[in-house]
Amino acid sequence: MATNKKTANIPDEIKEKLASLDTALAQIETVFQPLLRTSQSELYEKLDAMDKAKLELAGVYTINSLFWTYLNICGVNPKEHGVKQELDRIKSYMDRAKNIQDLAKAPKIDKAASKRFVKSALWKAAQKQASEADKQGETTPSTDKTEAPSTSKADTDDSKNTEPPSKKRRKR
Repeated sequence: MATNKKTANIPDEIKEKLASLDTALAQIETVFQPLLRTSQSELYEKLDAMDKAKLELAGVYTINSLFWTYLNICGVNPKEHGVKQELDRIKSYMDRAKNIQDLAKAPKIDKAASKRFVKSALWKAAQKQASEADKQGETTPSTDKTEAPSTSKADTDDSKNTEPPSKKRRKR
């Protein structure tokens, strides 16, 4: 009955909050029991490097979050405490780990396949262009050798002169 006298002065609203906190802490303990029962070496031998990093980050974040809660309960502003910087640092590491994991899952370019696609597309485009030209009764510009190059009067005048262009004289 001594405990009832101690809790008699505490408002019901705070009692409910304390009971809720106690329940949450009990749940945290049950969640971490499997991790606490097995040795660290047993855990690590089953995990790859990324999962090890995630496990370490989750553990450190949990401990710092619980300390944040403890500071709040004690009436200390955790935003002005060093735990704030520690939590920010851990969050940045979590973001880096997530980015690394996302990069590993990102699609990769298959250079050989893309080369085949481009080669095939170019071949099909050339064939299509040739078939369209054949339908119109024309030849493609790359295969058209019957058309004579256009010559201007200046070209024909210069063609009579057999001297190289550097030695040609201007007429005045």
